[in-house]
Amino acid sequence: MEGESLINNKKIIGLTGGIGSGKTTVAKFIEEMGFPVYYSDDRAKEIVNDDEVLKNNIKELLGEEAYDENGFYNKKYVSEIVFNNDETRLQLNALIHPAVKIDFENWVNKQHAEFIFKETALLFELNLNESCYKSVLVTADDNIRIKRVMDRDQKTYREIEAVIDKQMPEKDKIKRADFVIYNNDGIDELKAATEKMMVKLKEVSQNS
Repeated sequence: MEGESLINNKKIIGLTGGIGSGKTTVAKFIEEMGFPVYYSDDRAKEIVNDDEVLKNNIKELLGEEAYDENGFYNKKYVSEIVFNNDETRLQLNALIHPAVKIDFENWVNKQHAEFIFKETALLFELNLNESCYKSVLVTADDNIRIKRVMDRDQKTYREIEAVIDKQMPEKDKIKRADFVIYNNDGIDELKAATEKMMVKLKEVSQNS
């Protein structure tokens, strides 16, 4: 989208991609190029364990079983509850997202790079792209994504397909993204595509 980020006029670039797309690999390439990347999904996993107010709110929504006997977030239990319950999943996101947003803003204020990247799986689903300078989508054909996750997580084709079916369709994400990186080939091709995207991003920034 056009316009500056809402955080102190810093240029925040939203980076997203569905399961098996390779967005984390692209994020690592971007870091190697000298740009900071905030890993929203990883930080969320930490925040749900560290933020006591959030923990209590999650327990109130999902029950005490949302945390195990040692007080750690019970991801398996929570996933089973929200996977087929859209309303509960939205309520959970509504609890977690504000806490991650505050954490992200605090992190951004410590960064001084030309571009600051925010990696998140739900960039478009939660309309987070609206507070970004530009958005980048990493995508690949469904059969390629499924095979990658099967090899990585030892899950069945049907299990992964069910996850993909729950996510926003790739065609819709492509329409909303400012830049699209296609990851249907090897790692060298993906790195080259990432570098090409960065060149285009700099050009757009200089001309805006």
